Amino acid sequence: MSQFSIPCSVYRGGTSRGLFFHKKDLPVDTQARNRIFLEGIDCYNPSQVNGLGGTTSSTSKVCVISPSEREGVHVDWTFYQLGVAETVVDDKGTCGNLMAGVGAFAVDEGLVPVDPAADLADVFVYNTNIKKVLHMEVPVIQGKAKVSGDYHMPGVVKPGAMFRVSIVKPGGEMTGKLLLKGPKTDIATATAVYEVTFADLINPFIFLPGQAVGLVGNESQRTVADNQTVLNELNLIRDKVAVVTGMAASEEEARYKKPNVPKIAVVSPAQDYVTTGGESISKDEVDVLVKVVSMGKLHRTSPASCLYNLAATSMLPGTIPNQIAGFPPGIKERMVRIGHPEGIVEVRVTLTDDGENVAKVGMERTARRIMKGELFTPEA
Repeated sequence: MSQFSIPCSVYRGGTSRGLFFHKKDLPVDTQARNRIFLEGIDCYNPSQVNGLGGTTSSTSKVCVISPSEREGVHVDWTFYQLGVAETVVDDKGTCGNLMAGVGAFAVDEGLVPVDPAADLADVFVYNTNIKKVLHMEVPVIQGKAKVSGDYHMPGVVKPGAMFRVSIVKPGGEMTGKLLLKGPKTDIATATAVYEVTFADLINPFIFLPGQAVGLVGNESQRTVADNQTVLNELNLIRDKVAVVTGMAASEEEARYKKPNVPKIAVVSPAQDYVTTGGESISKDEVDVLVKVVSMGKLHRTSPASCLYNLAATSMLPGTIPNQIAGFPPGIKERMVRIGHPEGIVEVRVTLTDDGENVAKVGMERTARRIMKGELFTPEA
């Protein structure tokens, strides 16, 4: 069987990695395009040995970029979450980590005018998934995205150049409202009735207290990953909330046809814990702890979209994250420190003047181009 090829790059952004394409290089036919994605990642094998995936949801991703016709915007970007051992191509959410990769790609591919003498480029991106404009401050050197630097982010061992990513006026991307069901709502399973917060910011997330499912919050990743009873209950809660919020018509559709969003996360009070790398974190260094289930499995760190969402929601009175973080009312801006399994991430949150909505969220990431070449796909 012969193969055909198209131009492709591989970028890491934050703690995610994905295949990057120019929209103009892809077929217009959706089925043909999706087959390129599925073969490129190898969504057919759990090992993804026949493609460029990395056996996790964090490394099974695709980004498609094109010049934008929108005023004040450089590029349009569409994100696709691919499955692991599942033929899933889901564009119903976005990736907060790969936002930095998109900024780097736009600069590297000449889609943004950059002064060769500048050390910083302002890149404006329209994300078609969430219909929001992203502002990225991309470090540059000799007109290309800079890689080396001294900024260290949890989940990536080596430091790199710091990218600042901000989302302006976030919230309601998929459901039309930040807190569709109010600060809290009840969800019942055969086991218990759970009090959760459903927050739609960047990606829709369900937040519930870790103690509600028997988690203290400082357990090791292995301990939680091996607790299939807890994971099954969290996935069931997730499916039920998807139906209640209108994101899926049934629990079966939520589980098998729309596995990407909403995602679910357990949040716990600040406490001492040890990262997967063996680093000891003091409770004084964090405001809240989080563990995330993504695509049915425990996430090794946390999606950046969760960090944005959790930080913002923790500032809104009455929500589960706010109650657990213990932030007092009246504060309009702060840096929220989130502890996840691989370390601490700080997210900048600014509320609107009335304190009822989020004006802006921002975070620092690193990114780099790993390869650029041709992706080969077997002929159908």
